[in-house]
Amino acid sequence: MHAAQILVNAIVLGCLYACIAIGFSLVWGVLNVINLIHGSFIVLGAYLAFALYNLLHISPWYAVVVAAPLFFALGYLLQRLVLNRVITAPVLVTLTLTFGLDLILNNAMIYFFTADYRKLILKPALGSVSVLGVVVPVDRLIASAAALALTGLLYLVLRRSRTGRAIVAVRLDRDAAILMGVDVKQIYAIAFGLGAALAGCAGVVMALIFPISPLTSSGYLGKAFVVCVLGGLGSVSGALAGGLLLALVESIGSSLFGPSYATTLSFVLLIIFLVLRPQGLLGRKGFE
Repeated sequence: MHAAQILVNAIVLGCLYACIAIGFSLVWGVLNVINLIHGSFIVLGAYLAFALYNLLHISPWYAVVVAAPLFFALGYLLQRLVLNRVITAPVLVTLTLTFGLDLILNNAMIYFFTADYRKLILKPALGSVSVLGVVVPVDRLIASAAALALTGLLYLVLRRSRTGRAIVAVRLDRDAAILMGVDVKQIYAIAFGLGAALAGCAGVVMALIFPISPLTSSGYLGKAFVVCVLGGLGSVSGALAGGLLLALVESIGSSLFGPSYATTLSFVLLIIFLVLRPQGLLGRKGFE
């Protein structure tokens, strides 16, 4: 029964990790930009859910509908007005730029919200469910289902829509996409906007479970980075596979060695993959 509890915890946590990482993976895979502001976008989304619930009594389930267009517009404008100017520069330039933007946003959140930890507490509490001795809090179940739904929605957008197919084409071969008439600058802005929207929605989902503080942004960014390496860049299914693998390793490691070793185990797993399979579980070898 203990093994069943670990497995269920890993599945729930893996869905959340996939939701954290999918926007980061999309931007990195399509634009070749390591978006260091991604973690702060997640925290800002969590603050949005916290404010909507406590000030306007809007449920977090509806906060996702508010967060998605707001963060898409923010990401779209940020790419068009700032990142697009250096998009063809070496990766170190875009890395430094997003690092600076992250410092600005993170310090702004500390200034306006302080670094104190807050928790979104639903009233009434949702409680937990128990099946054959396996206990799972209802808020985690709903959050993981929402995370899985967001991941599936992105998959459908990329596979079924005209814009989604253009994003995939740019990711696979930018020059060929240009020859086929794809407006690459527009696709870059849309992809970055989608990445920001997914980060904001992930923040709403995370607010249901984890404490909210600007100090947690680096932790979210680290998880997203590890999941992307494990699963493969730009792949929705890869992000889900990487999230589940990371969650499983952390859940088993926490059970054997204690929760304090979860982060250490995740980065040990990262190093192993970088050495043995740098393209990730579902990535393509040699893709840049």
